[in-house]
Amino acid sequence: MKQVVQNYKSGELALLDVPVPGCKPGGVLVRSAYSLISTGTELMKVSEAGMSMLGKARSRPDQVAKVVQSVATNGVPATYRKVMGKLDSYTPLGYSLCGVVEEVGAGIDDVKVGDLVACAGNEHALHAELNWVPRNLYSRVPDGLDPRHAAFGTVGSIALQGVRQGESRLGEVALVIGLGLIGQLVVQLLTASGVRVVGADPDPARCELAERLGAAACGDPASSAVENAVAELTGGHGVDQVYLAAGGGSNQPVELAARLSRDRGRVVDIGKCRLDLPWNAYYEKELDVRFSRSYGPGRYDPSYELEGRDYPIGYVRWTERRNLACFLDLLALGRVDVEPLISHIADFDDAVETYGRLKEGELKAVAVLFRYLGHTAEAEAPAVTVPAVPPVTGKPAPARAAGKPVRLAFVGAGNYATSMLLPHLAGREGVELSTVVTTTALSGANAQRKFGFADATTDLDAVLGDGSIDAVFVVTRHSSHAELTRKALLAGKTVFVEKPLALTEDELAGVLAAVEESGNDRLQVGFNRRFAPLLVEARKEFGARTGPASLRYLVNAGRLEHGSWYLQQGTEGSRFAGEGGHFIDTASWLLGADPVSVYAVATPGTEDLQVLLRYPDGSTATISYVTTGAPGFPKETLDLVADGRVLRLDDFVRASVHSRKRWVSSRLPKARDKGQSAELAAFVRAVRTGGPMPVPLESLVATTAATLAVPAGLAAGVPVTLAGAR
Repeated sequence: MKQVVQNYKSGELALLDVPVPGCKPGGVLVRSAYSLISTGTELMKVSEAGMSMLGKARSRPDQVAKVVQSVATNGVPATYRKVMGKLDSYTPLGYSLCGVVEEVGAGIDDVKVGDLVACAGNEHALHAELNWVPRNLYSRVPDGLDPRHAAFGTVGSIALQGVRQGESRLGEVALVIGLGLIGQLVVQLLTASGVRVVGADPDPARCELAERLGAAACGDPASSAVENAVAELTGGHGVDQVYLAAGGGSNQPVELAARLSRDRGRVVDIGKCRLDLPWNAYYEKELDVRFSRSYGPGRYDPSYELEGRDYPIGYVRWTERRNLACFLDLLALGRVDVEPLISHIADFDDAVETYGRLKEGELKAVAVLFRYLGHTAEAEAPAVTVPAVPPVTGKPAPARAAGKPVRLAFVGAGNYATSMLLPHLAGREGVELSTVVTTTALSGANAQRKFGFADATTDLDAVLGDGSIDAVFVVTRHSSHAELTRKALLAGKTVFVEKPLALTEDELAGVLAAVEESGNDRLQVGFNRRFAPLLVEARKEFGARTGPASLRYLVNAGRLEHGSWYLQQGTEGSRFAGEGGHFIDTASWLLGADPVSVYAVATPGTEDLQVLLRYPDGSTATISYVTTGAPGFPKETLDLVADGRVLRLDDFVRASVHSRKRWVSSRLPKARDKGQSAELAAFVRAVRTGGPMPVPLESLVATTAATLAVPAGLAAGVPVTLAGAR
């Protein structure tokens, strides 16, 4: 098997062929799927190995002291041979991975062959194809948790133990100094605990990432931004806790901690930074300085780690294994999101090159994963299934009697519903706003007052059971769309659901199962851009195609405001999962087909995506979804090129078609028409007449499947086939 090793004397890194470890009693043999490079700890070791002997001595004074003692005891020649022998040996790298149990040792009964486990330990969770891991250094991965995310288990445990040492309490304010991998995880754990967090790091990209993941404010510790944020959040008293997650030789972190802590605050050292404590500052505030020792109780205890002797839970609540299991549970529940931290995924065969790029600064990364061949082979040709729409045997929807209004119910009355949908329906001839369903009484009352609903309620079942209601609008948070749509279809309602229709393949399958069970396929997803008058006119001017086309769609999405529920990726999906269907649907409508494959790549440290769609006739569409652009630049620009013609759309303000003759639309007023009014008119007309829905269900399903293929493609790093695409 192969393993990453380093010669500490020469600094050489190598991918070495070594024997497969035996499966000893009290542990399991694990085949690696993903292992995580700790860009702090491991790169420090790699950098030290490249130093001169004097540099190594300066960086490790503790080891120098041991050498001096050995000289006094054993003499210079013996000590020299011992030190050189140790330096001129290969040492392993790595300590956090996820893999599959390949063999179970005697005495192990909590996992079986084939189970997915997260593993810890700088002697047992190495960058190697196979590792033997003792009982207390692995934990079974919860069902459904991505193995890439489970590979963060060890570093997550380090962050979790640090937060435990800080004894954070609901409503407190904390300062996290250093927003690398550990710091980003500490920010999320504190936020999940109800603590308001200020972050400090000289890297603006890491500050922006921490704010996206829950920090109240972040900034350069050398500026006044951090101090001002602390003063505002604490009323000038200072933070309750400081977490030192920084490295390096500067004493600035401990000095900043003293300056911004409240009286009798707590300072927790998680990283390896310089700790020349300014005595007066720490004494005057009587600061409580604590150390967080790695993954938790049990670390460095051979009887716990190697012999499997657990500590009784009544005496030691959180051991390193329990911390590992707890962090995995937090990941599975969506309380912590590590996907934005993944800057790069490299094949294990490219390990040496990847370390070199990291060391030279060519690869800027928060977290880097190695993907192993066994796992890659399974993911070489990933596929997302486009479910077939079941044949509907039920009766077609009857037309409304002349003069009888279409009665609509809304489930949800948030910002989008009240600003983009209801204004086009309130007062529309032949439409009656019957009932609005909300989770809070006041939001329903507000919608009833503003838009004239006949009734407001919090009882969804009552609305679904009301035979007089013709159609239900599902305009809630993304995570509830599929289930609410399923219920409404089973209740026999025509359904308009805002995008996305589903966040997972299982949710999409559940919606189609409801169609098959009920015989009701009356469904529309809020893909409104294909109804935009300007784009409809431009498409008509462009005319029919004879050859394949190239389409480019730039979406300057911008950054979200802090606190937006769109940032809750663990439960509500990524931003692209929530919004990307708009752009895929628009591209597919313009090209007149559904995509057959999806390839996606991401820019490290951001939510910027490039999504390449391929269509049956060879046409391609590239969607650039970016969050780091200038806010003053137009949000959406689109170019369609084929047969010597070019269609251009400028943010729904102007469109043009360039061919033998040039057509340019008149410039629209500043209020852009993205098609909501025309879309709703088409939907209401279909409900009133019983005619076909505005967009075929097959197209809605294909667009949803293509959107779901984006995260699959990002994980695999290769194009995703849309199996079953038309």
